[in-house]
Amino acid sequence: MVYLDTSFVAPLILPEATSEKIGKFIAALPVGQLAISHWSRVEFSSLLAREVRMGAFDARAAARADARFEDMIAESIVVLLPDADDFDLAKEYLRHHETGLRAGDALHLAVAKNNNAEAIYSLDKIFLKAGNALSLPVSGGIR
Repeated sequence: MVYLDTSFVAPLILPEATSEKIGKFIAALPVGQLAISHWSRVEFSSLLAREVRMGAFDARAAARADARFEDMIAESIVVLLPDADDFDLAKEYLRHHETGLRAGDALHLAVAKNNNAEAIYSLDKIFLKAGNALSLPVSGGIR
């Protein structure tokens, strides 16, 4: 299983400089092996809400982007439901203060670890630094 952080899947829906590279990278990954957590759905909605507040999107554009995100998930991504073990491990990861890890990212890493992810992809440099410090199989995936 390959775990995708929200920062890695968002460019598939929202136009960013990395969108094309990420699209090609994900298309080359094994079908049926992609996973996110339910937390990713919350983070994506938060990202859309911020874009609306900042005036980059109107509410209709955000709703269309959210619908495309949900369609993409339904078609090709397994959604993992965090459980108590994931929250406990995330709490343990947060005890490593030197990593700069944030709560949401700790939860992503814990869900991926507890579900035996072979790889964890993210574009977030702090996430990647923390994952490396915790000896997790994190990668930026693209160059």
